[in-house]
Amino acid sequence: MLVQFTMRNVLSFKDEITIDMTSIPAYKEHNYNLIKGNKENFLRVAAIYGANASGKSNLYYGMQMFQRIVMSSMNAVGEIEDNTLEKYYIPFAFEDPEEPSEYEIIICNSSAEYRYGFEFDNKKIIKWLYKRDFLSNRKSIILERAEGKIKTGASIRRECDKYKNQIPNETLALTFFSRLSLKTDVFQKVFSEVSNMMIVDTSFYENPRVMERFLPDVIDKNKAELVKYLAAIDTGIKDISYDTIDKKIEFFTYHKGKDNNDYKLNLYNESQGTLKSIIIFIIASSIIRRDGIMVVDELNVKLHPLLLKFVIDLFNNKESNAQLIYTTHDTTLLDRKFFRRDQIWFVQKDDYGYSSLSALSDFKIRSDASFEKDYLSGVYGGIPTLSDYIMEAGE
Repeated sequence: MLVQFTMRNVLSFKDEITIDMTSIPAYKEHNYNLIKGNKENFLRVAAIYGANASGKSNLYYGMQMFQRIVMSSMNAVGEIEDNTLEKYYIPFAFEDPEEPSEYEIIICNSSAEYRYGFEFDNKKIIKWLYKRDFLSNRKSIILERAEGKIKTGASIRRECDKYKNQIPNETLALTFFSRLSLKTDVFQKVFSEVSNMMIVDTSFYENPRVMERFLPDVIDKNKAELVKYLAAIDTGIKDISYDTIDKKIEFFTYHKGKDNNDYKLNLYNESQGTLKSIIIFIIASSIIRRDGIMVVDELNVKLHPLLLKFVIDLFNNKESNAQLIYTTHDTTLLDRKFFRRDQIWFVQKDDYGYSSLSALSDFKIRSDASFEKDYLSGVYGGIPTLSDYIMEAGE
């Protein structure tokens, strides 16, 4: 489960920003939007608003780059493969000299909280991993790395010290140790949580290969739930199937005509919104079943606001600890009827290219305030500033 994600000096975010999925105890509204934790409660869904070019997608890209560094830092470095640190070191561009970038993630399970992060430039890396046991509330060092030296905590020292001199400077120790067969599972736990985050953008939903890879299994094992979902979002689809024709998978949907007859349609002749809805169902269902974390850029694209609400409600399932973080500029759901104040975030960029992140909970809000109206009025920032211009009338 995600507790916090922090980054600094990445893309348009020069200063440190943190998205915090810990709920604010003083807020009593919408308790069904919360995951009950050991001592704290956590948000199931966080919505990030901002104007075009404000930097909200850069927050998404930052999380994606963090994940890719963790997953690929052990790749071979050669003429073909770029050094991972060089490839993903993209600091704020409008300041000299360049400084290191930094990422940190805090995750937890039922027994402990893990704080993992690293600071790096295109040549060297400094990293840390700490654990807080919920039963004893004891904090302990798992690993620290600075100036080429690795310090291991007492719980793993005997097992891991014999390997630490084998870790290249450009490789994360977390990635290295997660690949070894060790008695301790701490590295595997953190690595798995990071690597299993589903971080996707709109293009992912429009890729037919995603459908070909995952949809047959869903139809075979979970078709009833998929058809129920398609009916709930009013696609008119009564059934769905697939067949292999000339070694190519073909998908078909079935509709009821005015004459009460069934009509078959190639799936790819459905609307783009329907195709995206199906892939969202495939991914969201997978994430929800394994209590995972899903991060989506521009979730609202090609989705009706009511369908967007339906997707969000999938994550508000009381039986799941899954979490959804998404960026959007659609304000339809920016309403106290749907969200708590600690679930809403805003990204804005100043005249010098610096992006910043703030939460709705940072503002003093009247009890009768309209979130959407105040946002569009500029109370919370995160909206475009349109310069005056002259439009000449045509002849």
